[in-house]
Amino acid sequence: MELTTEQLQAIDKEVLWHPFTQHQTWDTQAPLVISHGEGCWLFDTDGQRYLDGISSLWTNVHGHRHPRIDAAVQAQLARCAHSTMLGLTHAPAIELAQLLIEKAPAGLQRVFYSDSGSSAVEIALKMAFQCHAQTGQAQRTRFASLKDAYHGDTLGAVSVGSIDLFHKVYRPLLFEPIVLPAPTRPGGKEEAEALEQGLALLEQHGEELSALVVEPLVQGAAGMKMHSPHFLRTLIDAARAKGVLIVADEVAVGFGRMGSLFAMEIVERSPDLLCLAKGLSGGYLPLAATLATQDVYEAFLGAPEAYRQFFHGHTFTGNPLACAASVASLRLFDEEDRLSHLRDLEPLFVRHQEALEARDDVRECRRRGVMMGVDLVTASGVPHPPERRAGHLAAMAARTHGLILRPLGDTLVINPPLTISSDELTHLFEATHRALDDLARSA
Repeated sequence: MELTTEQLQAIDKEVLWHPFTQHQTWDTQAPLVISHGEGCWLFDTDGQRYLDGISSLWTNVHGHRHPRIDAAVQAQLARCAHSTMLGLTHAPAIELAQLLIEKAPAGLQRVFYSDSGSSAVEIALKMAFQCHAQTGQAQRTRFASLKDAYHGDTLGAVSVGSIDLFHKVYRPLLFEPIVLPAPTRPGGKEEAEALEQGLALLEQHGEELSALVVEPLVQGAAGMKMHSPHFLRTLIDAARAKGVLIVADEVAVGFGRMGSLFAMEIVERSPDLLCLAKGLSGGYLPLAATLATQDVYEAFLGAPEAYRQFFHGHTFTGNPLACAASVASLRLFDEEDRLSHLRDLEPLFVRHQEALEARDDVRECRRRGVMMGVDLVTASGVPHPPERRAGHLAAMAARTHGLILRPLGDTLVINPPLTISSDELTHLFEATHRALDDLARSA
């Protein structure tokens, strides 16, 4: 017998522990129970539909239930759902790795699979550290990252993060990075000053650094903070001059969200290690990959008794179902000309962004590609009191207008699937305006 929405909600509150959620307030609400998805839309168990304005946490690239990806997973399921990659291999993992290397920035030649963005970053940190240790540079034991960085929730990834709200409580467990200043928006005095200070820190600490870890162009969890390609290129060139490896965390920004397949294409630099997840499988199954250059890979070669191999692995590394979904997702970028579609939508994005920025209760909109942050203020232009949780209230109001958004503090995040149509994009922004109007009336 199928459970009702009310029964599901009640059981949820009894047995589940949700991520990034204060359950003292969660348990007083009626959570939205999702039943199914179709294209850019999600449907709840009461039959109401909502535009997926955050791509199910930035993962859904081609829309829900895309027939090509569905068919790829079903075909692989008929063969084998899982096989370990410790001592074995399989066709989907091989095919996907070959495709990734063909499409990734130049110089990346090896693919190491895992199952989440945090794991992909953790792997990159360990690879960089071990690479230096095995090539006569054991003094390189530290990492540099940008202020307000977010690279995941495992301890190494948290160590190179610097958002106190998420990370402060764990500081006694972590190693300490060199934190480089980061601007809120590209260009201008703020970015110029951040760049000058960052270059000074790289000059000071370059000889002890293992890697510079960056989220290229957009720091998503920081509230869509953005920097220019010039800013990042300059930091990368300075770090490389000091012998520092470059780790590009494209977990959030990769697979078309910037308007190019990879953000590092816009930066015009190739990293030594590239971290991928989220959109890698089209939002279907947990899969991540860390891509490495041949030079990094060769630092791990040696006789078996030398024990130079990379001692890291996951039970579900390179899961065949997830790899099959990812192969289909990657091929869709060419077969359905996904990036051209985004270029066609750009003028409409601009118009809607300008309309939001014209509101008295919006301080600023920052956008690159489909990723946008909308900073909320009161109608008089001052910040909302934290206890009001204005971002949360606006996101909840958006649901009453058929839209799912997620707040980061009082910044609303907009990040729809790449397949969104012009009509759907208009619905997204109209619903956002209505939600902000509701927020203003509730003040």
